[in-house]
Amino acid sequence: MKTWVVLIEAIPNRNQPWFPGNNEQLIRLLRHEAVDYGESNDVFNETIKQWPLPPRLIIDGVNIDPDPPEHLLITDTTFRDGQQAFYVYYSIDSATRLFSLLSDLDNGSGKITRSEFFLYTDRDRRLVRAIRGLDLEWPRVIGWGRARIEDVKLVKEAGLDEMVMLMSISDIHIKYKFNSTRDRVVNKYLETAEYALREGIKLRCSLEDVTRSDVVGFVIPFVKKLLKLSERFGTDIVIKLPDTTGVGVPYPFAPLPYSIPKLVWVLRKILNIPSELLEFHGHGDYYMAVSNAVSAWLYGASINNGTLLGIGERAGNVPIEALVIWYARLKGSFDGMNPRVISRIAEEFKSLNYAVPRYQPLVGENAFTTAAGIHVDAQLKNPVTYLSMDPEVIGRRASILIGPYSGKSSVEYWLRKHGIEPSPELVGTMYERIMAIYDNGLKMEPLSDEELERILSDIRNSPKGRS
Repeated sequence: MKTWVVLIEAIPNRNQPWFPGNNEQLIRLLRHEAVDYGESNDVFNETIKQWPLPPRLIIDGVNIDPDPPEHLLITDTTFRDGQQAFYVYYSIDSATRLFSLLSDLDNGSGKITRSEFFLYTDRDRRLVRAIRGLDLEWPRVIGWGRARIEDVKLVKEAGLDEMVMLMSISDIHIKYKFNSTRDRVVNKYLETAEYALREGIKLRCSLEDVTRSDVVGFVIPFVKKLLKLSERFGTDIVIKLPDTTGVGVPYPFAPLPYSIPKLVWVLRKILNIPSELLEFHGHGDYYMAVSNAVSAWLYGASINNGTLLGIGERAGNVPIEALVIWYARLKGSFDGMNPRVISRIAEEFKSLNYAVPRYQPLVGENAFTTAAGIHVDAQLKNPVTYLSMDPEVIGRRASILIGPYSGKSSVEYWLRKHGIEPSPELVGTMYERIMAIYDNGLKMEPLSDEELERILSDIRNSPKGRS
């Protein structure tokens, strides 16, 4: 029988834990005792105090069990977060090609449900018109804006019926971005949200910097107010959880506000928000974007937000191609999505002069490549030895590079690949020539096909090779 919440003994620590009040507040929440927001600044004070070091992580003594929802969904922010970090604006043509590929990736499955767009400039609005003109079912085009009446009007004027509304929620942002207070920003957010709902605009309320916020003392009471607004208008509001600076972690035993599992769990169990109304938006500042996104799914949020190839602010967003693969790992099926489009997406970005990192998972040149002789030998006997999946699933092929550690198996593979019967003598001679190149420091990188063809030609044209 699944345990709803488990209290575990905290790991002994001579140092006083961060945010000592949070544990007590969390226990009060678990008992369904009332907690209303005030002006407590524990998270704010500790974050400022820790600067310039990265925020310290502790264990808070409260653990929770995973509770994955039945439906897992993906939303896109390539043309919002991804575009604002791209080295140039997407042209209308390139954006429509990328959006079409995104739709091809969804393949009519309805798993990639939304794509967010700016509406601030004339070019933004022309782009939205061009994308909508494609008349594709999925993903649906939605607007993105701040909690301002004028931004809601832009969504309405664009003919859209849904928007992501940015609501900065951490005391850090409230103080330094707005020079304001919790009461003032809450009033502004609720006023703008009410205006949008009155205008027939569906809302995805994006709680910016939630992973550095006072979750128990401020976020929970504020979301309660949003839910009351939702009830009043008889329409659902999606609560979006952005890990704006990438400090979130996928550990259920970590404290709020950093623990993505605990953050999702609290919103579901304390506020009874359905899984399909919870969306996670991750960033890669601490290498945790994909891990955090998967944990959001595992602990009860149905929706994950990402960008194609993970292109986004600073260290990037959750790559949509990673979400597609992880969907299959969790579900055992792509459920109608077409993962072979992933390779086409990477090629499209290359055509835009974007240098896909060589070692990026799935789409990088080296993702399904090996150069180690012992790996090659095993892989030639059965590819499953060093390939956990068939690269053909995403439209890629496995490849082998020839370098100083490749071994004779790699040489034999290269010869067969080029239609040449690899006799032991030819393999041995060619391997010796290759090793001499590296032993003499004449080459640092793997050999290209052209270089290997020259070596083969030299061997064949030598007196010994002709005999």
